[in-house]
Parts: sequence; structure tokens; C-alpha cells
Amino acid sequence: MSAKEITITGPDGQFSAYAAGSGPAIVVLQEIFGVNHVMREICDDLAAQGWLAICPDLFWRIEPGIQITDKTDAEWKHAFDLFGKFDIEAGLRDIAATVDHARRAGTGKVGAVGYCLGGQLAYLTACRTDADAVVGYYGVNIQTRLDEAANITRPLMLHIAGQDEFVPPEAQAKIHAALDDHPHVMIHDYPERDHAFARVGGAHYHAGDADLANTRTRAFFQQNLG
Repeated sequence: MSAKEITITGPDGQFSAYAAGSGPAIVVLQEIFGVNHVMREICDDLAAQGWLAICPDLFWRIEPGIQITDKTDAEWKHAFDLFGKFDIEAGLRDIAATVDHARRAGTGKVGAVGYCLGGQLAYLTACRTDADAVVGYYGVNIQTRLDEAANITRPLMLHIAGQDEFVPPEAQAKIHAALDDHPHVMIHDYPERDHAFARVGGAHYHAGDADLANTRTRAFFQQNLG
């Protein structure tokens, strides 16, 4: 498995991305901590499964190359500051450019998977790009974007944490009401889990449900991208 930093050219300029592996491509969409060790390990794991994984630096306009953890209050403050400054519309332009790059660099179809902030971006990637299959883990603020669901024409899988501190029950109810009957959307609920239950080493990490979600994700990508 080869891993390297690459440069992607988007409509607003050039930005870096972490890339690992080869094969059909999966774009990995970051949490609020940047393209850090956790995101790189996800890419490395996907590469070991036979995919080309590419994780673009979506915070490049604010603080390029930022890599922080979820281990200290100062880092959490920094992460939420970055989140507050992040321009979602600009980020989606970067994601579309990354999907285009991945389609040229890979050997087949292109998927995307995102976590937290990246979970919302994954949903919007399904709404706005030609990615062939998309997965979102505990995406925040999806309930505010449900008017775009009619634009989803390819498979989308969402993993929802029932006890998510950032996605309250009323938000989850809106997501289900809007998407349960959507022909291209599959939702999996994890009723006892909190936000970021699949982040290895995180405060709410749960090995059993993380493995379940990741197994579902692998099968989904194999079915739709293989």
C-alpha cells in the first residue's frame, strides 16, 4: 500500500489531500479535526481493502494542513472554531473537485464516506455530485438540508447515533420522516450510541457498533462500486 500527499486543483485554487492505495476510489470527508491521524487511518484501512482512498483538506482556506485530536479542551475549542469558520458551499466545491480527481485517478466508480461534519457533507455530496455511492456517519445538521433530498439519484447510506449529543431526537425524527421512503437512501440506527461512536480511541467509541457500521459500509461499497 502506498500513501502520499497529493495536490488537487479546484475552482478556488489548489489544496492538499492524503491518498492511499489503488483501485476504485473512495473520497473520505473529514471531521472537524482536519486530515488527522484518525482520517489517515481510515484511508489506510480502505486502501488495505483494495480501494484508492483520498481525504481532501477541506479547511485549507482557514488553516491548511491542520491536524488536531479530540484529547484536550484546547483542541476541541480549536476544532469548533474551525467548524464555525468553515464555508460549506466552498467545501462542496472542493469535494466535487476531489470526486472528479478520484474518477480520473482510480480504476472505476467513485464513492464517498464522511464523519461528523463530513457526515453532513456526505449527505450533500449525494445531493450535489455524481459520486456513485455515499456513506455518512452521524452527520450533523442534515435535518436543515432535507429540501435537497429530491436530488439524490444514487445510493446513500446513513449511520445515525440514537443518543447523539449533536443530533437531538427531533432532528433524527425529521431525517427519518424525509428519507425513510426515499428509494436511494438506507438508514441504520444505533439507539444506544452517542456521536462519533466509530472514532477509534474517542470518548464514545463502541467497538461492537463501530464494527457493525463499518461492515455495513464495506458491503455497501462492494455492492455499489465493485
